[in-house]
Amino acid sequence: MLRRATLDNGLTVLVQEEHTAPLASVWCWYKVGSKDERAGLTGVSHWVEHMNFKGTTNIPRDQVKGIIEQFGGSWNGYTWIDQTTYLETATKDALDRMLFIESERMANGLYHPDDCESERTVIISELHGGENDPDQFLDQEVVATAFKAHPYGHPTIGWLADLKTMTRDDLYGYYQQWYAPNNASLVVVGDVDADDVVRRAEHHFGTIASRTIPLRQTTVEPEQTGERRVTIRKPGTTAYLKVAYHAPAVDDPQFYPLLVLDAALTGAYGLNLWSSFRTPPPQRSTRLYRALVGRGFASAVSGSLMPTQLPFVYIISATATHGVPLGEVERVMLDELAGVARGGITPAELAKAKSQLNARLVFENDSVTNIAHQIGYFETIAGVDVFANFRPRIAAVTLEQVADAARELLTESNRTVGWFDPLPVENAAGI
Repeated sequence: MLRRATLDNGLTVLVQEEHTAPLASVWCWYKVGSKDERAGLTGVSHWVEHMNFKGTTNIPRDQVKGIIEQFGGSWNGYTWIDQTTYLETATKDALDRMLFIESERMANGLYHPDDCESERTVIISELHGGENDPDQFLDQEVVATAFKAHPYGHPTIGWLADLKTMTRDDLYGYYQQWYAPNNASLVVVGDVDADDVVRRAEHHFGTIASRTIPLRQTTVEPEQTGERRVTIRKPGTTAYLKVAYHAPAVDDPQFYPLLVLDAALTGAYGLNLWSSFRTPPPQRSTRLYRALVGRGFASAVSGSLMPTQLPFVYIISATATHGVPLGEVERVMLDELAGVARGGITPAELAKAKSQLNARLVFENDSVTNIAHQIGYFETIAGVDVFANFRPRIAAVTLEQVADAARELLTESNRTVGWFDPLPVENAAGI
């Protein structure tokens, strides 16, 4: 059973007891991500996340990692469009140390100017690394083309021009704006006593003052009225195709039929941003695998439908088989999608998709770390009840609902098509 408490300063505390092993996982989630950034400060959420590993008033920068590692534990963090989060998983006797780290991170970040400057180099290098990965770079450009107004369209790492000009004051000011207990959720899962965790959370976080959270951007992405295309031609060895469709937010009833449709098209990946994509789904019997990989047009195919607070995109990706023109890969994919938009999926496909999704949802709760991630992730974007009700909502999806979702979303006017069409590598020196 999930224990929920709210401290006087607004911090939400969520605790789930799991007594299968003497471990505890602590995650601290902030309702701030790249969608909250204004023009000129793209990438600031991610950069702030980096800075929050650089020491605090009471934790020297060279000891942040060691505090957890001395207990044999692991630590990490990430930023995406809706959230920023930090975690530690270790033996349960490290619980106080983990809570101490997160309370320090919330209130006492240092942001030394030298660290800010050195991290600029690290993040710009990370950006260049992504640009040198054709698949990742194409994904970024397709999303940027699909969105014209909403900040979901810019990459979480930011645009290079902004990363070059951002200052220490920009970073620290952003940290002070958003890193507040009333904009955060503390999640603890493991071999703990829930009431004891709440008392410890009060001890470590209770004196941190709440703040007035800035008004969030309210831009609504206008309806797309025609197909958009983006083509990237750079030296490379492999061609990639991506087709993106504007898709519903996680609290939209149409999200679940689309999730089932994706499982039928490309395989059930699940819904855990932390772990789902590390394990390939079963997909040999799926529509697009059979049409593209089975017939030799592509060496790989995948789908990406992630739960988000606001409407994002559903992206279908294919890696072209060497020597197969991208136009042929696109033709086969779009023909298959058009067939699904006309006729939906079969009862057998529906049953298999639901079964595979249920299995993935079980696997995604295979550790205290994964359980804590899911509780915090969904609490941050839509409320933890959404996570708790996933399985019955998937079970309730009908053939008609899947057919309706395919017909409404898989349209030419709602799609953005991206090609990475590689130039011969030997031409690189002349470009």
